[in-house]
Amino acid sequence: MTTPTSSWRPPDGAWDCHTHVFGPPDQFPTNIPSIYPLPNTPYPAHRAAAEAAGLAKALLIQPAPYGQDVSALLSALEASGGSLRGICSATGNVPDSELEAMNRAGVRGLRFLEAKTPAGEYYPGSVQVDQLELLASRMKALGWHAEIWSTLDDLFDFWPRIKGLRVPLVLDHMGGFDPQRGVDDAAFQRLLALVSDGEVWVKLTLCRRAPFGSDFSELRPFHDALIRANPARMLWGSDWPFVRMGEHAPTIPALLDLFGHWVDDEAMRRQIMVDNPTIRYQSGP
Repeated sequence: MTTPTSSWRPPDGAWDCHTHVFGPPDQFPTNIPSIYPLPNTPYPAHRAAAEAAGLAKALLIQPAPYGQDVSALLSALEASGGSLRGICSATGNVPDSELEAMNRAGVRGLRFLEAKTPAGEYYPGSVQVDQLELLASRMKALGWHAEIWSTLDDLFDFWPRIKGLRVPLVLDHMGGFDPQRGVDDAAFQRLLALVSDGEVWVKLTLCRRAPFGSDFSELRPFHDALIRANPARMLWGSDWPFVRMGEHAPTIPALLDLFGHWVDDEAMRRQIMVDNPTIRYQSGP
């Protein structure tokens, strides 16, 4: 990946809203088979990567290979001294006491995956949207939201089931549009309408919307359209440590550089990287 170079640095208090921690494997093993090799990227590696990029805060997302074992994520939250927040994974039979403990630790929502592996199957360990329907009332009581990774077509298939749950919704990986269908595609235009109306938040994470090794230039029109639709509903994220990308993995500084090139207004950068995530993730204990 090559990007224009720039001298800008993230604003004070900037967030990376899509990251993961893995391991150490002897402390946090997983018994769920993974379709990709699990990196050894525990909290110290996460902190070093964020600090090197000038990022003050970050959101940890529960990786599917850990299933509902959130011990690695909770350990990182504790070690961070408050600079991290978390999104965990749970099913409808989780005890209230576990949800309350997660909330005290800094968890602010649950993730639901309708995305499929290259073989067309759910990622082992992932939790689907049917569980959101079972958990919605308890999530609302905690002030939590749902993070959803799916294609746009799948999102609109289950949208009638979730739109009335009154749980705030954050869409991973730019909402899951198909770039081959262009910005005028009906599904993408429907996404823009939801964003414009404030019904969903969208993460501007590029890595899963373009072929590995891409310079992401084909995503610029979608990126711009989402921001124009409602900048107050945009969140920036890297997807560190870039699982499954191997030698094609970008770096956080390169992704930041690209964001700074595409969004050249300092106030807009601050809104997306500081103000919006503070509203979405910082509330609570």
